[in-house]
Amino acid sequence: MARNKPSAMKTRLLRAEKSNRRVPAWVMIRTNRTVLRHPKRRSWRHSKLKE
Repeated sequence: MARNKPSAMKTRLLRAEKSNRRVPAWVMIRTNRTVLRHPKRRSWRHSKLKE
C-alpha cells in the first residue's frame, strides 16, 4: 500500500480498525453469554477491505 494515502482512504481504514473490536465483557455478562462473538469481526489475513 502507498505511503502517502488520501484522507478519504485514511478515514475508511480508521473506521474499519475501530469497528474491529471484540464484544465488551459487560455485554457478555448482560446477555448471559448468549452474545460471545462479534458478527462483523474481520481478520486482516482472511478477509480484505474493499478499497
